[in-house]
This record gives sequence, structure tokens and C-alpha cells, in this order.
Amino acid sequence: MSLVSTSLKLSPELKQRIQRLAERSNRSAHSFMVEALEREVEREERLADFVQQALKADGAIEQGAEVYGAEDVHQWLTRLAEGKPAKRPKACRR
Repeated sequence: MSLVSTSLKLSPELKQRIQRLAERSNRSAHSFMVEALEREVEREERLADFVQQALKADGAIEQGAEVYGAEDVHQWLTRLAEGKPAKRPKACRR
């Protein structure tokens, strides 16, 4: 992997906050910023993927895909989370 340089203009206050946090975790400010940027890029990518999946699901529903009542799904998930046996909820009509 090749690396490229870039520069960021930070306010003195932000630079100081980054430096303070980096020192607390025994890292360089550079390492701290790179990790923060990686996390944010990953978050944005996951969000974009989530939106695409939601739009696809919405389109499927418009085409007649099964839908489920929110209360039924919540009860089912709660039982599963508690380790209790639970039957999948039945699809409801639109």
C-alpha cells in the first residue's frame, strides 16, 4: 500500500484537543487523526449501504413483498434476545 500526504488546517483548539487525547493513549497526533478518519469513512460507507438496502426493501414492498407488524417483530426479537423460543411473526397484509 502506498501512502500519500495531505494537509489539514485545524483550529488551535482542535489541534490541542487531538494532541491531548493522543498523549493520553500513548499515540501520535497523526495516528490519532488517521484512526479517526478511518472510523468516519467506514461509518459513512455503512450509512450509504444501509440507505441503499432500505431503498431496495422499500421498492420490494411496493412490488408486493411481505411486511410485518412492528409490534410483532419487536416481541419476536425480545423473546429471541431473552433466549426464549419464538415463532417468526406472520406476514400481514398491506
